Amino acid sequence: MEPQEQLAEGFDPATTVLLTVECQRGVVGPDSALPELAAVARASGALVNVARLVAAAHHAGIQVVHAVAERRPDGRGASRNAHLFRAAERLPVQQLTGTLAVRVADPVPVGEGDLVVRRLHGLSPLSGTGVDALLRNLGCRTLVVTGVSANVAIPNTVFDAVNLGYTAVVPSDAIAGVPADYTSAMVRHTLSLVATLTTTEALLRDWRHRRQR
Repeated sequence: MEPQEQLAEGFDPATTVLLTVECQRGVVGPDSALPELAAVARASGALVNVARLVAAAHHAGIQVVHAVAERRPDGRGASRNAHLFRAAERLPVQQLTGTLAVRVADPVPVGEGDLVVRRLHGLSPLSGTGVDALLRNLGCRTLVVTGVSANVAIPNTVFDAVNLGYTAVVPSDAIAGVPADYTSAMVRHTLSLVATLTTTEALLRDWRHRRQR
């Protein structure tokens, strides 16, 4: 598959939203609750690629939405129906509302027109959060999904997007999971079946080309 050729067929910046998933300091920052994931996101270049895409989206007039997972200090409304959630409660760094942990991590820029959406429960920013209505109000038809993790949140987001009728686009070098080689397996064997796969460079070239028309 040639990423640019596939994007060129139906890609319209006016109906596209770039979504960053859990690119927050408490997840991919230097004081992460999940240091292995943070290390992979940085060492692989995925976090830098997210930042590059966000900056390019700002220049191209593409709406950016940052999806943050957080938790109230009293835990009200938080999910506890899976091992992942219960394990997260015991981590030394908590994603508590209003703390540094739930701020978008460097080097990802947050523009004045960006929307930051927060969820207190679940595995995906699209399921039961009101983000679907938000995207529809923005005129979104194509959702570019970036961030972490390729283990859980990214595939959940892609599946939800497809089920809700969006075209999901995944720049495979702008997502990360653990162990490091798991991401390529998830992309090859699962995400390739439901999403348009591309790369950061292909998207950047496409957006520059469209700005020059």
